[in-house]
Amino acid sequence: MATKSIISLFLLSLLLSITSTNAHILKTCAFDGMYQLGDSIADTGNLIRETPFTPFGRLPYGEDFPQKSTGRCSNGLLMIDYIALSAGIPLLDAYLNPNGTFYRGHGVNFAVAGCTALPVQELAAERIFNPVTNSSLRTQLDQFFTHLNSICYDPRDCSEKLKSALFMVGEIGGNDINYALLQGKTIEEVKTLVPRIVQAIKSAVSEVIINGAFRIVVPGNFPIGCLPIYLTSFQTSNSSAYDELHCLKDLNNLASYQNELLQQAISELRIENPNSIIVYGDYFNSYKWILENAKLLGYDESLTQKACCGVGGDYNFSLTRLCGSPGVPVCSNPNKSMSWDGIHSTQKTYQFMTSWILHDIFPKLHCIA
Repeated sequence: MATKSIISLFLLSLLLSITSTNAHILKTCAFDGMYQLGDSIADTGNLIRETPFTPFGRLPYGEDFPQKSTGRCSNGLLMIDYIALSAGIPLLDAYLNPNGTFYRGHGVNFAVAGCTALPVQELAAERIFNPVTNSSLRTQLDQFFTHLNSICYDPRDCSEKLKSALFMVGEIGGNDINYALLQGKTIEEVKTLVPRIVQAIKSAVSEVIINGAFRIVVPGNFPIGCLPIYLTSFQTSNSSAYDELHCLKDLNNLASYQNELLQQAISELRIENPNSIIVYGDYFNSYKWILENAKLLGYDESLTQKACCGVGGDYNFSLTRLCGSPGVPVCSNPNKSMSWDGIHSTQKTYQFMTSWILHDIFPKLHCIA
């Protein structure tokens, strides 16, 4: 028992030291801007300007930061916010924010909650429909090029301005899978979509590189089988369907397959672009790391797979009564929960994920000559 306690204390010390030392680690890179393409994991206010009546545009979203809704799909800050803070860059404004600050030294966030990697028309041809937005990764790329036209004199000027910026291309593609599964597609049917999703992401990375991007982080998908939305939608009495963390194995295997293809695509991009630095962001294992060490990190282990803001069933989640709907309660202490609304994570979880990811990617960014 004594040995186990010592190991636990050592692990806790290690976890907390990783968090504190990574708080400003990206300042070493001297980034003078950041650009984000993605979905609700990173949206800081684009969807609420496309669709003002979305629940993400009102409390309880944003209740802990900045005590009002900003369009962030959490109770507070997102990973892109913590990455910006680590780099010493102001929090990224949403591209559609008419009062946003987009000059050099800041950055631009093109991410849209609900967005897909594949165009909505391509998904519709497979009888998969986007109920949230008509925006896709292609839409965001077009907006990015419009932005470049407003700040660059010519391609050389763009390369000069973008060489000291950090690009986040993703997480994206998760919604393509979400919509397909929740609209009745089988895992095997969804699996056939994955190569096309990955190709769309790879093409997007190639396009930003052609236009001057030098350091690019490409995050993968989460362990979706651990999330309340999927634990609720695919709940089964078959105990063999779950792993040791009570995550649905088949769904996590699907996410792992997507991440494996994405990492292969990144390897190909590195060969095709030897002068660029392209790094994989491991959202899958960073989330699992938190789940595995939840008690040491201050979570209530009985709440790690329950939505803080939600109602119903074993996982405090219902697709018909989502967070932000009338009468849906919010837990008293979101810091005890990993999941905010059954789909997205709490601010605390995003902070720990960011710390894990920065610890992983910083040496690969080669910021120190």
